[in-house]
Amino acid sequence: MKNLIFLVVAIVSVNMAVAQTQVGEVTLPNSLNFSKQELVLNGTGIRKKAMLLKLYSAGLYLPTTSSDAQAIMGSENTMAIRLVITSSFVSSDAMSDAVADGFEASTGDNTAPIADEIKTFITFFSDEIVEGDVFDITNQNGTGVVVYKNKKELGVISNSKFKKALFGIWLGKDPVDSKLKKGLLGK
Repeated sequence: MKNLIFLVVAIVSVNMAVAQTQVGEVTLPNSLNFSKQELVLNGTGIRKKAMLLKLYSAGLYLPTTSSDAQAIMGSENTMAIRLVITSSFVSSDAMSDAVADGFEASTGDNTAPIADEIKTFITFFSDEIVEGDVFDITNQNGTGVVVYKNKKELGVISNSKFKKALFGIWLGKDPVDSKLKKGLLGK
């Protein structure tokens, strides 16, 4: 009987270990579920500043894996980027500024068509941000962009141009971090 219990515990432990991926100090699940859609971990990375400061660990989740950034950004499929904050340097103000800069880079400085959506999105970062906070930035087919902080829904933005620019922050031609982009694309 003890051997059977040990075997069951060992199998469950191995399955749990396989169902997660270590990204720096953060453990990300290998799958997420949003809008009744199972998403698989496509790739991971760490957002660094000045080569030393690790700001957050990230994972890109898709219905099926892909390394085609343009196809991912243009898709209306359900998808998610999970950001796990790993530095006390990531404050509400710093995140808001970084997001604004990211949209400028993603749109080639043409943010005017989605300015209202960007303004709304930035408000999602107005509450205090601390190490360990988890942001799920999702696109949900039929709904639009839905953002969560620590599993609490912060808001919805339904605009496909906005969604493309948003995911372009990490996956576009001028991404926030080129190494992070490669990692998210599984390269």
